[in-house]
Amino acid sequence: MLLFLDIDGVMVPANSWRRPEILDDGFPAFSPNATKALQRIIDSTGARIVLTTSHKSKYTPTQWRNIFSKRGIYVNRINRLSENTAALNRKDELLKYFGKRSMNEDFLIIDDDKSLNALPDYLRRRVIQPSGSVGLTGVLADEALSLLGKDSHELV
Repeated sequence: MLLFLDIDGVMVPANSWRRPEILDDGFPAFSPNATKALQRIIDSTGARIVLTTSHKSKYTPTQWRNIFSKRGIYVNRINRLSENTAALNRKDELLKYFGKRSMNEDFLIIDDDKSLNALPDYLRRRVIQPSGSVGLTGVLADEALSLLGKDSHELV
């Protein structure tokens, strides 16, 4: 299972009145609620992460794995979309990715980017879209697991 994951607005809520806490690795702390929700999705599905965040090219996959681990999220594998040299919006980045591949495995997209509302239905129905000021929650994790046909308490 692939989990296409944004960071800002999903793992790090975007609140203009408050600066996020920056950890010693130079990256913001993740919301505790988002951390629990994401780990539950990973534990229930065995998901591998594909980063879609605008920060994706700032770190290597190994550095990303360390960033996630330091924040209490344990992932088997982290990849990222290609660097966005054409300055595409998130919807077009994902369309480019899916246009080059035939997906033979389950996937989910967790992203607060509103451009994803214009994705074709076969992709749009796999989108979990948190409020950018709240981030990923337990309720959205339940929705994600339900979408994948997993019991929200089932562990793989």
